[in-house]
Amino acid sequence: MNEAQTLQSSELKSINDYCLGLLVRREHSQKELLNKALLKGWGTDNIVIVVDELAVQGWQSDLRYAESYTRHRINKGYGPLWISYELRKNGIDNFNLDDTVRQTVGSWMDLLEQVYSKKYKQASVLDRNEWAKRNRFLMQRGFSSTMISTLFDHLNIKF
Repeated sequence: MNEAQTLQSSELKSINDYCLGLLVRREHSQKELLNKALLKGWGTDNIVIVVDELAVQGWQSDLRYAESYTRHRINKGYGPLWISYELRKNGIDNFNLDDTVRQTVGSWMDLLEQVYSKKYKQASVLDRNEWAKRNRFLMQRGFSSTMISTLFDHLNIKF
């Protein structure tokens, strides 16, 4: 083996060790691993080789990452729009959130009602400002305006 091959082999081992260290702590998407390893100054080609190999060996899985991340965000009270955005940002484009929400809390409306009830006391009549404040809070958590309107109708909340 010549010196260049030895250096590449050494870098691949370092990248592999670094990525495994990250994966031991929590699931990571391939894009996250790539970005974190790039910050360490390693070459893109070598990082891609290592990340692909970790995926083949089963150490890294975008599906496991998406499921884990989705469960975590659902438990924190975030809605489908926010979770989908964050998953896309981390390299996960086609993931069905509905299966995970069904297993975790039942439905998005169940989650929305839990988030709302935890934050606000039940009131059937709100002034316009309070209604807008509550609506904004739920939208910032990633729930659509349609879902919020349905919740307010279900809870008989009027302004």
